[in-house]
Amino acid sequence: MTTKDGSYTYTEIFSQPEIWLDAIASFHQASEALKVLWDQGGFDSVLFTGCGSTYYLAHVGATLFQQMTGINARAYPASEIVLFPDLVFPSSNNPLLITVSRSGETTETVEAVRSFRKHSQNPMITVTCGSNSTLAKQADLVFAIDKAQETSLAQTRSFASMLIVIQAIAAFAAGHHDLDTLNRLPSVATHLLTNYHTLAQTLGEDKQIERFFFLGSGTLFGIASEGMLKMKEMSLSYSEAFHMLEFRHGPMSMVDDHTLIIGLISEEAHIQEASVLRQMKQRGAQILAIAEDDYQLEFESWSHFVNLNSGLPRWARPVAYLPVMQVMAYYRALSNGQNPDQPANLTFVISLDESMT
Repeated sequence: MTTKDGSYTYTEIFSQPEIWLDAIASFHQASEALKVLWDQGGFDSVLFTGCGSTYYLAHVGATLFQQMTGINARAYPASEIVLFPDLVFPSSNNPLLITVSRSGETTETVEAVRSFRKHSQNPMITVTCGSNSTLAKQADLVFAIDKAQETSLAQTRSFASMLIVIQAIAAFAAGHHDLDTLNRLPSVATHLLTNYHTLAQTLGEDKQIERFFFLGSGTLFGIASEGMLKMKEMSLSYSEAFHMLEFRHGPMSMVDDHTLIIGLISEEAHIQEASVLRQMKQRGAQILAIAEDDYQLEFESWSHFVNLNSGLPRWARPVAYLPVMQVMAYYRALSNGQNPDQPANLTFVISLDESMT
């Protein structure tokens, strides 16, 4: 590994305060067009899709959208839409499709749009970092954050930037009038990257840790899954993601003093989620709790604790859980002798053969 290995990933992670501003701007630039599309659509369901990281982002989007609007929303891997359309498209509904893709060129996602067009004449929105991509050209409405594009293979700032746009779309559709609160996100990113850099590095480099479990529920399950994927693909470490309370139904059998549990604490279920983390602490695991507030649970007395202290409404908060997990995965990769810029066996765009078309 050369001294330059990981330099792109490091820069991309720590550029997020600036890049998140571009994400916010990209939403506002297309918000009027979104209003027209949404008001005219009369949609009774929303389908979110992506692949890999962007499938997890789609999961966050779907849970957040349904929670905020009450409209049925589901996330599917793009390949499921292509290969099992009868499980995705009910015979009588009026769906909107939202695709998420960093490159805008991923084969399954492009083909998922083709499948959607066969079943519906309804619009498709794409959120991407490629404004001139295939998906962007096919979309009825594009939210493009080209400056969030990365040289590294693993998504960090691109994922976060696209998530900011998805959060804003959900809030807009729900009729929220506090979208200006998005402007606080860059300072939140700066706070997290500055104040918790050392903690993330220490945990990432801790060779006592052999297994990483990322736990989150509701909207935060997709975030936990992305944290898991960053750790796995960057550092080749054993890493899994589970719904918080589900972890007790079998997976906790693997917990010992070589385990780090990363618990993403929600506002809605913080008491129950903290109880799970305390139980894992008793079984020998190290605990990293990430939460908006201490909620009088005294996290710092029994766990490593990242206090988001963002002051953001719940709909704008999911993205804030990402930076510390990204930094931890970065340092774990270096500690394992891996180059986080070029994870093993991966390519920037997944292009499949004609069997998908």
